[in-house]
Amino acid sequence: MKYRSKTEEDVAKLLEGLGVSFQYEPHQIPYIIQHNYTPDFLLPNGVFLEVKGYFSPKDRRKLIAVKENNEGVDIRMVFQAPYNKLNKKSKTTYATWCDKHEVKWCAFHSIPMEWLI
Repeated sequence: MKYRSKTEEDVAKLLEGLGVSFQYEPHQIPYIIQHNYTPDFLLPNGVFLEVKGYFSPKDRRKLIAVKENNEGVDIRMVFQAPYNKLNKKSKTTYATWCDKHEVKWCAFHSIPMEWLI
């Protein structure tokens, strides 16, 4: 059996030596951590704009969680470079990620006027 740390391995050996039966990491237990999200801009029409240069994995997870937990909130992304890849090995751009997750997006120099009114 492969353990994640030497200490886990030592505890397993101790349990085995004591004749205690056990399972190692047999389950995943979901949990939620409550956070507050602060969008960058709120427009008079109720639309939130979130401005990003780098769209990190943490930011992407946060955006999905905010959308899932706040039905009806309209958050739109404004990117410095929407065609940047999520990472060096990815084929997915910031723009295609937003399309996949039904998040409206634009480049910072071309915010649609209809978003603003």
